[in-house]
Amino acid sequence: MSTQGQKVKQLIELREKAKLGGGQKRIDSQHKKGKLTARERINLLLDEGSFEEFDMFVTHRCTDFGLEKESYLSDGVVTGYGTIDGRLVYVFSQDFTVFGGSLSETFAAKICKVMDAAMKVGAPVIGINDSGGARIQEGVKSLGGYADIFERNILASGVIPQISAIFGPCAGGAVYSPALTDFILMSKSTSNMFVTGPKVVKTVTGETVTSDELGGAVVHSTKSGVAHFVSETEEEGIMLLRKLLSYLPQNNLEEAPLVPCNDPIDRLEDALNEIIPDNPNKPYDVKEVIGGIVDEGEYLEVQRDFAPNIVTCFARFNGQSVGIIANQPKYLAGVLDINASRKAARFVRFCDAFNIPLVTLVDVPGFLPGTGQEYNGIIIHGAKLLFAYGEATVPKVTVILRKAYGGAYDVMSSKHLRGDINYAWPQAEIAVMGPKGAIEVLYSKELGELTDDAAKAEFMNAKEQEYKDKFANPYVAAKYGYIDDVIEPRNTRFRVIRALQALATKKDTNPPKKHSNIPL
Repeated sequence: MSTQGQKVKQLIELREKAKLGGGQKRIDSQHKKGKLTARERINLLLDEGSFEEFDMFVTHRCTDFGLEKESYLSDGVVTGYGTIDGRLVYVFSQDFTVFGGSLSETFAAKICKVMDAAMKVGAPVIGINDSGGARIQEGVKSLGGYADIFERNILASGVIPQISAIFGPCAGGAVYSPALTDFILMSKSTSNMFVTGPKVVKTVTGETVTSDELGGAVVHSTKSGVAHFVSETEEEGIMLLRKLLSYLPQNNLEEAPLVPCNDPIDRLEDALNEIIPDNPNKPYDVKEVIGGIVDEGEYLEVQRDFAPNIVTCFARFNGQSVGIIANQPKYLAGVLDINASRKAARFVRFCDAFNIPLVTLVDVPGFLPGTGQEYNGIIIHGAKLLFAYGEATVPKVTVILRKAYGGAYDVMSSKHLRGDINYAWPQAEIAVMGPKGAIEVLYSKELGELTDDAAKAEFMNAKEQEYKDKFANPYVAAKYGYIDDVIEPRNTRFRVIRALQALATKKDTNPPKKHSNIPL
């Protein structure tokens, strides 16, 4: 064999060695836990044959604690780029078979390299996390590596989409990189996230808790709101990542994606004319409204199990990607509380950063009252949503389906927060408060003078009806131009699409500033 042939053979052998990560035994162990390997995950995520790997031959440089005797090619993370549905993405996938996926100085440098490359060309970054944390043997070098990644997460925020998939442990400093990205996906079967693990919790607080109870997918998708998506398996999660990317532009300089659409723009959804119950206190499912007006009835919900009193999702209107925010009367009457405000504000700001138009469906009786909300800062958290809508410069189309009461009317993408086109259904009630509460305030003196319960009830009913006739309708707001038109519910799809078409060339700017100081 020629010298060149030997060199090629050596290259092939090194590649095969690198692909084995920590070795076949550890790969088998990974599979037994129901987990895929780092490279298997990348191969599932990217279009077949599209992956171009970087830094396959990198190894660690540590000579302490006997690590100089144990070294693996790729050093615990697989990095590179490829395509998803033909569109460029950069990826890194942590390899648990190499030192438990622990982060070293060189491991961090590999991640930083792909993030830098993604920023240069304007392409999304997907990070697949499966790591035991910092490589203790490297001390402060591994901590510095984390901070180098964090800084890049921060600088890339709002420039390129950043998505994190958690397919194993993610603990300590490691959790902050996913937290800085736009979306986090967790797998029910394999993942958990926490700043301090169960052993430390037990030592410090005395609490006995399992990894899943402390930071499993269910906890973070229902209680904390840390996870935006949850999958039953890793395979399902990877398909979800591919679907999510189909709604997103490559970077902040691109418009939201357009795809061919066969769903007629003038399709009438007759069921919407009857969906609002006659009793204003009776709930209905706003997801039926969303399904009735978007292309093919298809949408991708974000944070489905967290703060279900507000729905946030990606969908399409005539092939154009949009973000939808909708109050959900099925939960807490669609009221805005701390979690709903946080959830919707983050979603609005993401869409605005990436030129994705906002469609807001309003049915909100107000903010949730009580000491629990006030003590935990509903004023500040509610202001986040208000701020997000007011700051957003993307096209904003609002449809008031039923209630829009008090400050919550203002907050939900009203005309006063630079809403571009604001519609209302005929059943809409736009007022400072509901009829009963308003009458109790306006006629407190008269009610106090009535001692007979029957007379009081009769007076209340008469005044409530008078209030409804005068205020609890969309025409007062329409008279002042706060509502651009009162529309027939079944025609909502057509009106929203026409509005988005009209706003396609919208230009709006905010005053020059270093950055805003959003109420955090």
